[in-house]
Amino acid sequence: MSHKPLTIALCAGEASGDLLGAHLIEAIKAQRPDAQFIGIGGPRMIAAGCQSLFDQERLAVRGYIEVIKRLPEILKIRRELVAQLKNLRPDVFVGIDAPDFNLGVAEQLKAAGIPTLHYVSPSVWAWKRERVNKIVNQVNQVLCLFPMEAPLYEQAGGRALFVGHPLAQTLPMVADKTAARKRLKLDNDTPVFAILAGSRVSEIDYMAPIFLRTAWLILRELPNAQFISPYPTAAARERLQHYLAQPEFEKLPIRLQAAKTDLACTAADAVLVTSGTATLEVALCKCPMVISYKISALTYALVKRKIKVPHVGLPNILLNQEAVPELLQHDATPEKLAAAMLDWYRNPDKIAALEQDFTRLHEMLKLDTDKLAADAVLAEIRK
Repeated sequence: MSHKPLTIALCAGEASGDLLGAHLIEAIKAQRPDAQFIGIGGPRMIAAGCQSLFDQERLAVRGYIEVIKRLPEILKIRRELVAQLKNLRPDVFVGIDAPDFNLGVAEQLKAAGIPTLHYVSPSVWAWKRERVNKIVNQVNQVLCLFPMEAPLYEQAGGRALFVGHPLAQTLPMVADKTAARKRLKLDNDTPVFAILAGSRVSEIDYMAPIFLRTAWLILRELPNAQFISPYPTAAARERLQHYLAQPEFEKLPIRLQAAKTDLACTAADAVLVTSGTATLEVALCKCPMVISYKISALTYALVKRKIKVPHVGLPNILLNQEAVPELLQHDATPEKLAAAMLDWYRNPDKIAALEQDFTRLHEMLKLDTDKLAADAVLAEIRK
């Protein structure tokens, strides 16, 4: 009689989920070296040993209008993934972030008798709080990255676990700017600004032109400034290269850097960043930032009506204060963004206070995330 190997299905919809998934795979393999992994993942998960059945980039879409355009393709992928996993019968399914896609997969697999977890709670504390009751029925357990999330599921009769944030575990509590600049071969005495236009191609299309025009305005004030832009995927790099090849930007002194977002942010005097998970990474690197976001006017109007929190940036939400500026939609202009970036550069006293806030945030989120998540996944199999 053949012994069926432990098979864990994972699905991550974008770059931030790919990183979480890779960490989770390594932590599970530390306990169960025999485990096999299958589903949808990006380059990090694939490198860690996950067999990806579909290209992750096909799921990386944002906003109501943008999703509607791609909906037939996304639904087709979901149908095919569910069919393959029902046939394969993995021991457990873990949906990583991308709740609109993953919770639908989880619900169908749970109904078929496969244990399911969702890793990274949707932002139910920010909007659509009524989703909690539905999610409790779709999955066996939710693994939460932030402390205010687990109680919401428990109050609804579900199971949830705060596991901390893996970035808080990975990144050092004290940032070393000099060492980071040395590793990136950046001059210690030169102003350095990092530009993080987003992980998805659709985000980059909105934000890159605005951010690159902002860089030109900063350069007018600081002619020796250098810019560095880390990118998470080959698709993101290609999109950034597309913009940098345009006559408006081809002479901009900006270096594209494969991954190493933490190094770039630690080395920088300030970071211009698209709202999302990247804002937390910048905060954990103890670097000043300006958060920005721009989406279609219709999507923005729909989202704005439903938001229940006063901030959009994760550092501001978790600290419950506007620790860093947020310039969104109509305020996301090169002029306003450049002024806010230069304000950080010219006010070191403000930066000292911000570093204290970011250290407090780091301490709040620092748990043994990968092991806690791996333990929860393996425990679900044994139930």
